Amino acid sequence: MLTSHNETEKVLLKTEGRIGILKLNRPKVINAIDLEILEQINEKLDKVAKSDLDVLIIRGEGKGFSAGGDIKFMLTDTNKEEFYGIMDLINQIVVKLYTLPKLVISAVHGPAAGLGFSFALASDYIMAERSAVFAMNFIKIGLIPDGGGHFFLNKRLGEVKAKHLIWEGKVHTSQEALTMGLIDEIVNEDVLLAAKKKAEEWLKMPISAMLKTKKIYTENSKVELIRILEMEKEGQYLMRKTSDHKEGLQAFLEKRNPIFTGK
Repeated sequence: MLTSHNETEKVLLKTEGRIGILKLNRPKVINAIDLEILEQINEKLDKVAKSDLDVLIIRGEGKGFSAGGDIKFMLTDTNKEEFYGIMDLINQIVVKLYTLPKLVISAVHGPAAGLGFSFALASDYIMAERSAVFAMNFIKIGLIPDGGGHFFLNKRLGEVKAKHLIWEGKVHTSQEALTMGLIDEIVNEDVLLAAKKKAEEWLKMPISAMLKTKKIYTENSKVELIRILEMEKEGQYLMRKTSDHKEGLQAFLEKRNPIFTGK
């Protein structure tokens, strides 16, 4: 039995037949991602991979899917070894999510931003409530996308459009995201209910054939994803040392517009 009942956990996993629901559970901070969340996601993905589940739905508790990386977590002064350890964990999660031998639906309400958006993009299908918003907004604090953001945006948009979206760092409505091809469906009901309906539709299909197609694509692209994750890790470490990153964080905390200098 995979069901997790401890509501103090930051990541909860429950099963409904052949469907698993992985819930990010830090509602007070819109499921901002810290080290504990990363460790618990990693652990629960291992359980899902070994289980008899066929579909996994990922969602956030409270007002949104995930606001991205926890700013307090980002402010921690880590040395290169510690930082690389955290990034290696993120990268491990992303590879597991992308190659998971299950069909994965991200059910998004409210914000999916930064690393939270990267995690959503690693799934096979992104559903969103009409009020959902999406932002690859690392640029606002002088950073680059991580969690495979470069890889997944390139897959969905192509290199040039992905580059422009990353540089602009805008918040996109669900309709804008759908029009661009960033997400797959907008629903006019509770997104978890809609995701369960989608999962039930899939369960009536030859799942083994669907998973074989997924595996062919993911095996073909896995080497590229791992290479990009490594470049993101190295690039993010360098960006964290810049004056622009320090200014971006300070401006965020002071609720003002940052003044970047390109250094």
